[in-house]
Amino acid sequence: MTAFDDLRHLWLDRIAQASDEASLEELRVAALGKKGEISLKMRELGQMSAEERQVAGPALNALKDEVNSALVAKKAALGDAALDERLKAEWLDVTLPARHRRQGSIHPVSQVTEEVTAIFADMGFAVAEGPQIETDFYNFDALNIPGHHPARAEMDTFYTHRAEGDDRPPHVLRTHTSPVQIRYMEANGAPCRIIAPGRVYRADYDQTHTPMFHQVEGLAIDKDISMANLKWVLEEFFSAFFGTSVKTRFRASHFPFTEPSAEVDIQCSWEGGTVKVGEGNDWLEVLGSGMVHPKVLQAGGIDPNEWQGFAFGIGIDRLAMLKYGIPDLRAFFDSDLRWLRHYGFASLDMPNLHRG
Repeated sequence: MTAFDDLRHLWLDRIAQASDEASLEELRVAALGKKGEISLKMRELGQMSAEERQVAGPALNALKDEVNSALVAKKAALGDAALDERLKAEWLDVTLPARHRRQGSIHPVSQVTEEVTAIFADMGFAVAEGPQIETDFYNFDALNIPGHHPARAEMDTFYTHRAEGDDRPPHVLRTHTSPVQIRYMEANGAPCRIIAPGRVYRADYDQTHTPMFHQVEGLAIDKDISMANLKWVLEEFFSAFFGTSVKTRFRASHFPFTEPSAEVDIQCSWEGGTVKVGEGNDWLEVLGSGMVHPKVLQAGGIDPNEWQGFAFGIGIDRLAMLKYGIPDLRAFFDSDLRWLRHYGFASLDMPNLHRG
């Protein structure tokens, strides 16, 4: 058995002296691998007599188990030592100041949309939404816009492509959020009081127009609604939005979807090229409005002999320009971080005008 004792001391010493896990693995293969020294000794048991096997077998099994245990223990010790070294090298001083984290800004369009929604919600208006890609019916026909109307020309409206031989009217990128009003009337009927904010698209691009912009349209339908109600709602909205009493002036106009129709101006003054809302003797056109046309009510499934209502549409981007002194509409969509840091809003600046 002296030979096995020597073998045990040899491998235990080698294992104890292993400096890393790679060399430890080499020792495991050399001792217990398929052609390892101890494995080969185990094979020699078949060549021994029964009496020799009774003595050598238990001794070899004990040697194999002891070497295995030594390998496992050494591997754990090497892992602990490596972790200790890593912790020493990667220590962190938790008392140091944290890295500076840049704070994002609320885009003026998002800010004004939230302000507008809060003000109208305070007056009992719900928010309705609809698809940005609309059918010809919802975007034009249901709104009493005739086929020869300039708004239906390709120079004004973005049309989607139809495959050759497909004679259906092409879909459009909605030119206003008025289709939301038709869809809401179809689904909910009357009475109703909603606003429909969202993106709209028109083929126009200059200092005050962009191919994509934002609108909010309002709709109120009941049995005794009049233009007087419309004027009150708009003056309440503008006064709350601009933070000062704002007078409005209605001028007769024409829109296919309202009758009578009116352009709405707000009181303002011009000083040094800057407009100030709610004071002075000047007027600034801001929106179109009117009483909903009977054909539009019919298209929405509402009896115009029983119900009537008003509608209006306001440009959200234009409201942002007026309130926050932003001169060029195109800058809203340039993705310039310097512009956004200047005109953007902190999250705590978001309005809280809802009634508790």
